[in-house]
Amino acid sequence: MAIKYWMISNRNVSKEGLGADRSSLSYWVSETDGLDDFAKWGKVGGGTFIKSLAAVADTFPPAADLADHEDQKHVTLFVHGFNNDWKDAVRRYESLTGKLFGGNGGLGQCVLFTWPSDGMTLGYLPDRADARSSGEDLADVLSDLFDWLLDKQEAGAADPAKACKAKTSLIAHSMGNYVLQNAMQVCWTRKNQPLLLSLINQLLMVAADVDNDLFKSGEQVDKGDGDAIANLCYRITVLYSGLDSVLGLSAGMKHFGKRRLGRSGLDPTCLVPDNVWDVDCTPLIQPDTKGVHSIYFEKPKIIDLMREVLRGVDRTVLVGKGLAPGNS
Repeated sequence: MAIKYWMISNRNVSKEGLGADRSSLSYWVSETDGLDDFAKWGKVGGGTFIKSLAAVADTFPPAADLADHEDQKHVTLFVHGFNNDWKDAVRRYESLTGKLFGGNGGLGQCVLFTWPSDGMTLGYLPDRADARSSGEDLADVLSDLFDWLLDKQEAGAADPAKACKAKTSLIAHSMGNYVLQNAMQVCWTRKNQPLLLSLINQLLMVAADVDNDLFKSGEQVDKGDGDAIANLCYRITVLYSGLDSVLGLSAGMKHFGKRRLGRSGLDPTCLVPDNVWDVDCTPLIQPDTKGVHSIYFEKPKIIDLMREVLRGVDRTVLVGKGLAPGNS
């Protein structure tokens, strides 16, 4: 059977599964559903994992024409949020994979990056510390991806038949965006802050638990975290809702004086980079008012929006078709 699920983790490994402590990176694959059963996962070496995933990406059909780029398949990394133990993370990943990446019309392959969120109701502050330290581990993954893309770009320039057949995209949820924020800065610094190669084609920041002025540098190069993300991504889409009470708690606990990006959207007093935009998902969520922080992954209309964003459909088209609310 072909590999169906892919997982990278910096959690410690036990007989029962992956734990809540940080450890070295490990790589896992599975061929069957029911991913919260640890016995269904097989551990592989990092080199084997990368070669196998690259081999799958190489089987994707090439775009017949430049105008058909929206139909190009993806390799997507999914980074989960806070208060997720290992089983919570793989269940969310399995569900998302089925909705966006499975079947003949699927977007391609999705890879889970699961970090040591404590999975505790009162674990917000420990999770934030874990997220900060996990940034370097995710940066290792992104750096390897950057090098692979650079090699594919050079090979494709010499022989178009060897060009990369997959887009790269990333979906981060909740505090997973804080992991990403730290990882992108490390990766960008390691690669001498390049301005020419997009590491990620489409970045989806879902209910992001980061400051809403993250991209305040605008088109200026200030070498901050938002600058790193904006320069390493072709387009960044922020999904937010004022109904998110979890992020209201988050803002209250930090007392940093800034609202949460996933609750308030982009700071309207800042001139953000042109490749960053936000979508107020409140009209797509109502009349539900509970569980909003994670409801994005359950609402068919938001899943449809995610799919079209990842495909690279222009933001004005998304609004014009009613996939994104008119105030986006």
